[in-house]
Amino acid sequence: MSDITLLDGSIGQELVKRSGDRATPLWSTRVMIDRPDLVAKVHLDYFNAGATVATTNTYAVHRSRLVRVGLEDEVLSLLDVAVDQAKQARDAHGRGRIAGALGPLLATYRPDLKPDPDEAEHKFGELVAAMAQHVDLFLIETVSSILEAEGVLRATQHSGKPVWLALTVTDDDGTHLRSGEPLTDIVSQLDCFDPEAVLLNCSRPEAITQGMGILAGFGRTCGGYANGFTRISDGFLKDAPSVDALEQRVDLGPSVYADHAMRWVEHGATIVGGCCEVGPEHIAELARRLRAAGHRIV
Repeated sequence: MSDITLLDGSIGQELVKRSGDRATPLWSTRVMIDRPDLVAKVHLDYFNAGATVATTNTYAVHRSRLVRVGLEDEVLSLLDVAVDQAKQARDAHGRGRIAGALGPLLATYRPDLKPDPDEAEHKFGELVAAMAQHVDLFLIETVSSILEAEGVLRATQHSGKPVWLALTVTDDDGTHLRSGEPLTDIVSQLDCFDPEAVLLNCSRPEAITQGMGILAGFGRTCGGYANGFTRISDGFLKDAPSVDALEQRVDLGPSVYADHAMRWVEHGATIVGGCCEVGPEHIAELARRLRAAGHRIV
């Protein structure tokens, strides 16, 4: 049996749901400004469910996103709040690691925007420098193209922290990134920047199952954490979307989700968890299933 790292589930989605506020393009960043205590509560619920990693609520904390609402100068203070809330939850729980989340610079699932690697390295570098002393690792999330991977990997390569790269694949074909590029094309970036782990995230669990065998063949630590959306709609692929443009699946309860994740483990995954629409109850069931199968959660 294997040692398995159990990630948390959705942070942003969970915060928006619990706040009861209307979804906006700022997503959970607005909740963090208005009710920072709720962030620590979500982290603690995931720890109590069995997760061993808290992912900071920093996915959308970018000047390029905050400038729309005049908050671009609040980037560093928002990073501080997010990291502090994760630390509070970790300390209350008594153990666990903190992953500094780095989301897409411009927009999620938009490889067509083609971020310039030099500019991305500079902008991500500010975030990395601010968080590096306070997190245990960096989790680069929802990377949809080879070009998108390059800029953020450059920014993290000298951070002094382990780096986990999470890629998002198409809804119907887990062997290709959302850019249409074959998943195998990421090998050039892995060889160049040598992240500690490569994952698949924020894709349908069925697609992640398709891609997991390819990841396992890279000879690196690998894993996955899926979303619970029916698919990524055209309405979400517009400027400044809000989460209400996406539809939640009704067939992905905790037991079914755990079935998918256990298949990833069978394919060689040693890091599993959840993404959007996957909550503490899903992580609790996954923890139970991992232990029942004889795995050790680390």
